Amino acid sequence: MFETFVITLFGVALAQASPGPNFLAVVSAGLGQGRRMALYTVLGVATGMFIWATMVAFGLAAVLSVYPALLTAMKICGGTYLLWMAYKAIKASFHGGEMSIKSNRQTFSASGAWLHGLLVIMTNPKAALMWTAVGSFLFGNGFSAWQVLAFGPVAATSATLIYGSYAFMFSSGLAVKTYSKFARWIELSFGAVFGLLGGKLLLDGIKELKQ
Repeated sequence: MFETFVITLFGVALAQASPGPNFLAVVSAGLGQGRRMALYTVLGVATGMFIWATMVAFGLAAVLSVYPALLTAMKICGGTYLLWMAYKAIKASFHGGEMSIKSNRQTFSASGAWLHGLLVIMTNPKAALMWTAVGSFLFGNGFSAWQVLAFGPVAATSATLIYGSYAFMFSSGLAVKTYSKFARWIELSFGAVFGLLGGKLLLDGIKELKQ
């Protein structure tokens, strides 16, 4: 059972380390708002990890199988939120350089940055699919609901370490100086990526509504 736990954690850690909405949210916070806000964003993502584990432990997989429209709704909500983030990034790109950094630092309070990280992961349908797979794997290997729930703090700790490393890396003096020099293009890049991710999710959700 311990081996199954370790294998699952390894898979989750790989998913956390790969680029995606969580990664982009933390990196953009680190570059634009500083280390403190980036770490609060990380805390929000880690909180979401624990919430996902809790929902999986007490029946998310079963709920999604009975109500597939829930996943469609998540795609629409997640896509809309990512498009809003794209709009904010593109709008910031027109401020340029140091002004963009200062304006972005005022975007979130500590609680706002935490909520931002939480919203990113909770509206990400890929997170729902990943945690459904995690739950299916753990339950399939004889884990009880409480044992699956116990995986939550472990996954949250993993998220804190991985995304926390990104927060420190992308809020360093060199990273901020680089951002200051190329702010407009970096913001446009973030906007483009968020826009592509959000647009795809939103379109997928709309297509599923029409089926």
